[in-house]
Amino acid sequence: MGLFSPQIATRTLVPLCRQLSTAYGAGLPILQTVENAGSQSRDRTVQRVFRTMGAELRGGQTLGEAAKSQAKYLPPFFVHLLASGERGGKLDVMLTDLAEYYEEKLAMRRKVQQMLALPVFELIAAWFLGTFALGILDVVQGSMSDSATRSGTSGIANVTEYFDTYLQFQARAMIAAAVLFAAAIALSRLGVLDRVTGLATTYLWPLSRVTQRFAMAQFFRSFALLVSSGTGIVSCIESAAATTANLYIERDLLKAVPLVKRGKTLTEAFAPCRFLTPLSRQMIEVGEQSGNLEGQAKKISEYHLAEASQAVAMATKVMGTLIVLGVGCTVGFIIITFYTRLYGGLMDELGI
Repeated sequence: MGLFSPQIATRTLVPLCRQLSTAYGAGLPILQTVENAGSQSRDRTVQRVFRTMGAELRGGQTLGEAAKSQAKYLPPFFVHLLASGERGGKLDVMLTDLAEYYEEKLAMRRKVQQMLALPVFELIAAWFLGTFALGILDVVQGSMSDSATRSGTSGIANVTEYFDTYLQFQARAMIAAAVLFAAAIALSRLGVLDRVTGLATTYLWPLSRVTQRFAMAQFFRSFALLVSSGTGIVSCIESAAATTANLYIERDLLKAVPLVKRGKTLTEAFAPCRFLTPLSRQMIEVGEQSGNLEGQAKKISEYHLAEASQAVAMATKVMGTLIVLGVGCTVGFIIITFYTRLYGGLMDELGI
C-alpha cells in the first residue's frame, strides 16, 4: 500500500503484474492466476484484494467487475486495462503491457530518487549544522563577556546548557515536521490534497512537462490497446482518459467525447484539447486516414514516454540545482551572520 494513497504501491505492482502476465501467458485459467498471485504475495493488501477478486470470479462476476470492486486499492490504469483486455479477448496482451508499464514507471521513479538524494541530504545537513552554528555563537559571545569564563567553568556550563536547548529545539522541529507530514498523508488519503497537488504538478514548470507527457503517454497507450480490443471510440476515449489519473488532463481529454458522438473525426474532436501536442494531432490524423489508428497511437505513446523521461531528467536537475542554491544561500547567510555577530560583539567589548 502506498504511503499517500490506499492503492497498492508501484514497487509491489511490478512483480505482481509480471507474475500475472507470465502465469496467464503459460495457459493457466484467469481464476487460478488471480488466486495464485494473491496467495504468493507477501503484501497483506494484495492478499486481501486478490482473495476477494477470486471469490467474486467464482461467484460469476467478470474480471473487469471484480477489479472494479477493488478500485480503492487498484490503480485506474490497472482496472481499465484488465476490463478492456477481457472484453476484447486480448487479456494476455494487456497483462504484458501492464507489467512493462509499471517496470518503466518504477525505473523512472528510482532515477528521480537517485538524482535528488544528494541535494536533499545537503539541505538537511545545512539545517542541522546551520542552526547549531548560529546558536553556539551566542554561547561563545556570552562566555567571552562573562569574567567567570576565564576559569573555564562557566563556559563549559554554558555549552552544556546550549546542547540541551539545541536538542530540545530540534526535537520540537521534528515533531512539528512529523505532524505536518501525517496531516499531508491523511489529507491525501481522503482525496483532499489531490486537487492541489494535481493543479501544481499539471501547470507549474518543471513538473508540468513531466506530468503532461507521462499522462499523455498513458492515455495513448491505453487508447491503442482499447482500440485493438474492438472497444467503441467513445468508450476508448473515456476509459483511456481515466487512466491518466489526473483530474485536469482527464477533463480536457473528455472534451472530445461529445464531438465524436456528433460525428466529428478524431482530429476535429481533439482540437479543443490543449494538452495534445501538434505532433500527436498530426499522427492521429494520419492514423485515421490510413486506418492504422492503433499503430499511430502506440507510436505517440512511445514518443511521449521518451519525452517524459527527458522531462524527468530536466526536472530533477532543475530541482537539484534549486536545492543546492538554497543550501548555498543558507550557508552564506550562516557565515555572514556568524562573523557579523562575532566581530560586532568583539567591537562592543572593546568599545569601538
